Amino acid sequence: MNTEELAKKVAEAADDKKAEDIKVLDMRGVSILADYFIICSGAADTQVRAIINSVEDVLEEEGIYVKNKEGIDEGRWAVLDYADVIVHVFHKNEREHYQLEKLWGDATEVNWQN
Repeated sequence: MNTEELAKKVAEAADDKKAEDIKVLDMRGVSILADYFIICSGAADTQVRAIINSVEDVLEEEGIYVKNKEGIDEGRWAVLDYADVIVHVFHKNEREHYQLEKLWGDATEVNWQN
């Protein structure tokens, strides 16, 4: 599975848990941090955790395991690091505050839906 396919699979896993405003950003040529960022949000702490669990479960079924994760317990802003794909799951209020998409405004948004 290439990194774009992985990013789309993450978006689909987040969508399965009703994540809001899912964005897949192509970071190649914009940042050395990763090839893709996935940014999404949940309306409540429990939904944020459900999105995270869904992403991890779906990727583990493919034999892909998170390298590092932060913020899981708080349920406000969690980051899952899959090396070339980084997943940001925000509580809705936190996402509005940080506006991560604007920070990476030079990145191209990828259509992840069929």
